Amino acid sequence: MNEINTTATASTSQRLMHRWPWLLLVIGVAVGTYFYIQGSAGSVPPDAASHGGGRHGGSAKGATPVVAAVAKTGEIDVYLNGLGAVTPRSTVTVKAHVDGELMKVLFSEGQMVKEGQLIAEIDPRPYQVQLEQAAGQMAHDLALLKNGQVDLERYRTLFKQDSIAEQQLATQDALVRQYEGQIKIDRAQMDSAKLQLTYCHITSPVNGRVGLRQVDPGNIVHAADATGIVIIAQLQPITVVFSIPEDNIPGVMQKLQKGIKLPVDTFDRSQKNKLASGSLLTVDNQIDPSTGTVKLKAQFANGDFALFPSQFVNARLLLDTRQGVTLIPSAGVQHGSQGTYVYVIKPDHSVALRLVKVGVTEGDYSSIDAGLAAGEAVVVDGADKLRDGSKVVVSSKDAAAAAAPANGSHPHGAHGHGKGGGGTPAAAPEGATPAAAAPGKGAA
Repeated sequence: MNEINTTATASTSQRLMHRWPWLLLVIGVAVGTYFYIQGSAGSVPPDAASHGGGRHGGSAKGATPVVAAVAKTGEIDVYLNGLGAVTPRSTVTVKAHVDGELMKVLFSEGQMVKEGQLIAEIDPRPYQVQLEQAAGQMAHDLALLKNGQVDLERYRTLFKQDSIAEQQLATQDALVRQYEGQIKIDRAQMDSAKLQLTYCHITSPVNGRVGLRQVDPGNIVHAADATGIVIIAQLQPITVVFSIPEDNIPGVMQKLQKGIKLPVDTFDRSQKNKLASGSLLTVDNQIDPSTGTVKLKAQFANGDFALFPSQFVNARLLLDTRQGVTLIPSAGVQHGSQGTYVYVIKPDHSVALRLVKVGVTEGDYSSIDAGLAAGEAVVVDGADKLRDGSKVVVSSKDAAAAAAPANGSHPHGAHGHGKGGGGTPAAAPEGATPAAAAPGKGAA
């Protein structure tokens, strides 16, 4: 019995050893077939890729997925940027014109005051006494003058009667003139006393905001005090002084000489939040030789008090608006050893490196002065993986359409219309970077 079992076990082992290579072959064929099917399902024919098909935007085998935008015809703003500081139109240190005790302070710190508004009072009593003294002296001298004039008339009558000498008449005439001169002095002294009384009532010389009080009531103030009573800054309107390079002076001066009002915007330190809008007021009369810049002054209504004295701001002056230029997203402009270039998408879904001349860059868009025409599609994302002649899959439908013109028409035939060149690129497929929007007027 043991011999029979041993013989059966040996026969079974031999059969398994002969079948094992066939099992490995079957498993290998099955695995290969699975991966082949999966690879075929993931690939998309080139025609499908050109029409944006496929799960991930229709990537053709060996092609690089990119985001593209079509060059448009539109307008772009030319700005001059400069660092500046907010400067009140008027800053006045209010001081006492006369010496005396500060009796009243009629303002609150930080209060807005108007021109001519009473803000402080100095003790007027010493100057009232001076006025009364001057009035008394004038009354005395008027009486002398009147008496002298009566004597002068009598002397003239006596002189005609040859009763007095001519010298006596001349002396009396001189005495009357002396009294008249004294009356003028008395009148001036009275006016001076009245003026001192007026100076005892301190009024605001400008419209503006008062600062912190420098002197408290009860203190003796003097006209020679350096600190004054309070500082008033005119905040509405307010000005901003900023600098631009001297090379930009001719363009600015040409606009000013033509009477063109140049708009100026101010932004905060981060250049993200717009603070106020105004216009250029004037240009300084000399260039700073140490920096090669010239100062400009712009004025702002500052109705919401967004601008504060000595505040640091970024100023942007709108110098010009260029019409009918070719615009592309700035992300499409590349820089290399050969110069500035873009990748233009050709009808066969390859890219060509094209040298271009960039004009104005404003916000997210740049104008192209030479090397590119409106209607041509350029790569705006994914250019770092490309080289001249690379195959691409475009994730922007309008760029793909521009790259494959119908009926053999040249791709340059597509032009945008209106201020931003018209038309907006279609949304990118799921998982792809969105295409840049159609260019419009240069944005901040």
